[in-house]
Amino acid sequence: MVVTKKSIIGEVLDADMETAQYFLAIGMHCLGCPASRGESIEDACAVHGTDPDELVEKLNAHFAKKN
Repeated sequence: MVVTKKSIIGEVLDADMETAQYFLAIGMHCLGCPASRGESIEDACAVHGTDPDELVEKLNAHFAKKN
C-alpha cells in the first residue's frame, strides 16, 4: 500500500492494523470512532496539529518493510 495525505485512515488501518501505533503516537486516540475512520490523514493531522507529511513517511516506511 502507498499512503498519501489524502489516504483515508480506515483504509490504512484495514490494510494493516499495526499502523495504529503511528496514529496513537501523535495523539490520534480516536481510531475506533466512525468519523475518524472516514477522515483523510491530512484532515486528521490538521485537527490534531501534526505534520501529515511526517506521518505519511512513517506509514510508507512501515508498509515498505512488509513487502
